[in-house]
Amino acid sequence: MFLTHWWKRTLTFFDKLEDHIRARLSRMPIIYALVGGVGIVLFWKGVWEMAEYVPALTGIGSVILGTALLLATGLLVSFFIGDSILISGFKHDKKLAEKTAQSLKTETDLIIDVERKLADIEREIGELRERI
Repeated sequence: MFLTHWWKRTLTFFDKLEDHIRARLSRMPIIYALVGGVGIVLFWKGVWEMAEYVPALTGIGSVILGTALLLATGLLVSFFIGDSILISGFKHDKKLAEKTAQSLKTETDLIIDVERKLADIEREIGELRERI
């Protein structure tokens, strides 16, 4: 019971601290990036140094365990491929290189149509200004 209460209080403290720090640093994006970069490097330095003390985490053991962790958490694909590629795959979007000449022509026609409409609107605005 006590441990659960202590754990919740600790999480609440760090959650509020994070909100406060993020609000402050968001006004200074370069400082925010530097602090975040240092934090990430120190985190991975610690992981690297801890892994050196476990003999099974050298060479192939490290690759196998790392791959298993990334697969189990679903991070392997999203990290190495990226979200935009996954989303475009779900939408069945084609890569630009795979688009047919017809679909490119259609897009060009749409752009030309929008430009014509914009020119018409500009012309009408000019006529209304002359009346006033």
